[in-house]
Amino acid sequence: QVQLVESGGDSVQAGGSLRLSCAASGDTYRTYCMGWFRQAPGKEREGVARMGTVSGTRYYADSVKGRFTISQDKAKNTLYLQMNSLKPEDTATYYCAAGSLGGIWCGNDAAYNYWGQGTQVTVSS
Repeated sequence: QVQLVESGGDSVQAGGSLRLSCAASGDTYRTYCMGWFRQAPGKEREGVARMGTVSGTRYYADSVKGRFTISQDKAKNTLYLQMNSLKPEDTATYYCAAGSLGGIWCGNDAAYNYWGQGTQVTVSS
């Protein structure tokens, strides 16, 4: 089992920055993929940024490329999402996710089987 706890969500103005953190605990050595997803009211969940924990390969949604950066601190078992140049359309609940299934491309939603409780990001214009 892997437990994930997000933090860092806040209300900011457009153009601002935030850094989300996700503290992982439990069987973290079993995780092959980690990522950030978001869901806005009335919209489907979207994979924002994902990475392979061994390869370090990163995948970004087109909507955030060049603005968001995913990174990990293995020593602290923490995943980060640096969000710059925030836009009102970035407003959503952001979820940290981890995948321990193996054999599934980290860019595939099916690779993720552990989820955090979410943290709210609100961007005002």
